[in-house]
Amino acid sequence: MAVTERIIFQPYTWGKPKRAGAQLEPGTPIACRSVEEGRRRTDKVAAGGTSMAGAILVRMEVDEDAGDYSEPEILESVGDVPEMEE
Repeated sequence: MAVTERIIFQPYTWGKPKRAGAQLEPGTPIACRSVEEGRRRTDKVAAGGTSMAGAILVRMEVDEDAGDYSEPEILESVGDVPEMEE
């Protein structure tokens, strides 16, 4: 049972407007090799260097053999992202 740390960059974009207006839509999550790599990605989003509305960088512990995932720890949140429940 090897537990490994995962750093995930989750981008968001604005979808096509619907009745209630445009909705934030999640993009494809990206597994980062390090927190620094993830922070470079969020910095780029924050600087407006992408077409993304926002992004969240999270860390979590994963036991792939058992299929267990810890609660994600939010490391950084930039731009427009969905509200998180506390």
